[in-house]
Amino acid sequence: MKSATLQLETLTCPSCVAKIEGALKQLEGVDSDSAKILFNSSKVKLDFDEASVSIEDIKSSIDKLGFEVLKTNVK
Repeated sequence: MKSATLQLETLTCPSCVAKIEGALKQLEGVDSDSAKILFNSSKVKLDFDEASVSIEDIKSSIDKLGFEVLKTNVK
């Protein structure tokens, strides 16, 4: 398992958070218990299995919702 922190553009409402969390939790390979969005800092933190999903897939999922990923840190 890898851990990732993604810096998003500024989030403006709680429904944006729910929309992103819902999409991430549906991705195979994302640990749904770990997927958290920090509204005040516009960051996404999650754990994922690289064998099932790539960080690019995760970023693409967020992008398709209309949110820009500004920075990614994977450990």
